[in-house]
Amino acid sequence: MDVLIHLFVGLHIIGIASLLGGFLTQLKAMGAGTARFSPAMLHGALTMLVTGVILVGLNQADDQPVDNIKIGVKLALLIVILGLVYVKRDEEKADKGLFGLVGLLTTANVFIAVLWT
Repeated sequence: MDVLIHLFVGLHIIGIASLLGGFLTQLKAMGAGTARFSPAMLHGALTMLVTGVILVGLNQADDQPVDNIKIGVKLALLIVILGLVYVKRDEEKADKGLFGLVGLLTTANVFIAVLWT
């Protein structure tokens, strides 16, 4: 079971890397007002959602403790991120505020995962 959990943790990290990397590569474009939500950002958010749900299930099946409040907060942030990226994915330019909000929420999600014990 540990191998399976570690596999999905790795996939979860790949999802966050795709989402955050898509944001970071467009910081310069955001300053110019030409940033847009890339498909990598949408796929990263979806990967995070699917692997996160699987990880919660695997940890509960393995009788490991799961902090449901932490998972709920992370899920709420991810749903907002996913909603923004999905709705605005076809627009030529993303609003600076919304684009920045996605980056802020993504970064907050990382720090919640690492620091909330």
